[in-house]
Amino acid sequence: MTTQPIRQIPVIVLAGFLGAGKTTLLNHLLRSARGTRIGVMVNDFGDIGIDAMTVAGQVGSTVSLGNGCLCCAVDASELDTYLEVLARPEARLDVIVIEASGLAEPQELVRMVLASDNERIVYGGLVEVVDAAEFAATRTRHPETDRHLAVADLVVVNKADRVAAEELRTVREAVAALAARAAVVEAAHGRIDPELLFDRVVPEGEIAGQMSIEDILYGSEEEHAHPHAAYDTVSVSTAVPLHPRRLMAFLDARPEGLYRLKGFVDFGAADPANRYAVHAVGRFLRFHPEPWPAGEERLTQLVLIGSGIDAAGLRKELAGCELDGPDDTPDEHAMWGVLRYVPGTEDDPTAPTEPTS
Repeated sequence: MTTQPIRQIPVIVLAGFLGAGKTTLLNHLLRSARGTRIGVMVNDFGDIGIDAMTVAGQVGSTVSLGNGCLCCAVDASELDTYLEVLARPEARLDVIVIEASGLAEPQELVRMVLASDNERIVYGGLVEVVDAAEFAATRTRHPETDRHLAVADLVVVNKADRVAAEELRTVREAVAALAARAAVVEAAHGRIDPELLFDRVVPEGEIAGQMSIEDILYGSEEEHAHPHAAYDTVSVSTAVPLHPRRLMAFLDARPEGLYRLKGFVDFGAADPANRYAVHAVGRFLRFHPEPWPAGEERLTQLVLIGSGIDAAGLRKELAGCELDGPDDTPDEHAMWGVLRYVPGTEDDPTAPTEPTS
C-alpha cells in the first residue's frame, strides 16, 4: 500500500518595526482569507488588535479567533512547542503566521522555524513590512533595518497611499537595493492578496478572486484606490521531463521579484519511480519525492508567483530545462543537486550545505 505524503503547513514569519502595519496586514489576512484556517503566533506582549480580541501578555495562551483560526501568545523559547500545538492534524490549519515583536530579530525566528524537526511544517517565508512614509526615519532610528531587509523573502512597502509618487518610487528603489532577491510589493492599509503568501481555500459558492463580504464591510473609503498589492502568477505544464541540472541552475538563479514556486516535477529516467513536489519561497527550497499516483499522466506542473516578473521569460527558461531528445540523458550524478534539498539527505557528506535565510 502506498504511503500518503504528509501534508505540510507553511509557517510565515511576519516582521517589521513598530508602526509599520504588521498587525493591520495580519487582520486583513484573517478577514479576507475566508475558508482558510490560519494559526497565529504572536511574539509580543502588547495589545494585539485582532478584531476585538486582546492577548495582552498572556504567554502560553491559545485563543480561538472564530472561523477555525487560532491565536497563541508566546515567547521565543516556546516557539517550537506551539508549532507542535498548531500543526497537529486535528487543528486542521492551512497556514501558520508568526507575528514578530517590533523589536525582534526576524532572522532568529526564521532559524528556529528551519531548525524545527516537525515534519508537518515547512518554512513559508519572511515577510518584512516597512512604512513608506517613515522609511528614512526608521533606518536612522533602527540601523538594523538594512540587515532585516537583506534576509527578507518578501517586502511589503505599506502606507503607499501616504506618500507622493516620486517619494514612493525612491523608497521602493532603496528597499529593492537592500532586499537582495526579495519580491517587493506596495500596499495601503496592509491589504495584500492572501494568494501572494499562501493558497487560499475558497469557500463553497464563492468565485476565486471575488470580493468577499468582509472586504466590503471592512474596507474604508481610503482603501478604494489601493484594494490589494499586485502580484503575478505564471503556470507551466509539460509532459516532457526536466533535466535536474538545468532545473537547479534555473532555481539557483531565480529572477528578482519571484517569491514563490510550487508544484510537481518529472525528472524522467533520472528517477522514474517518483515525482518531486517542489516548494520554494525566497531563497528557501525543498523537494519531496513521492511515488507517481497510479494511472496519473506524468506531467511537470509548476506555479510561479511574484511581483513584476517576466512571464514569457520564465516560460522560456523552464522550456530550456526540458530534455531535448534521446541523446539528452542525465548522467548518474545529475540528481545530486536536487537531493541536497530533500529532507533527510543533510547528513550526506557529498551534499552541499543548504543556505538559510
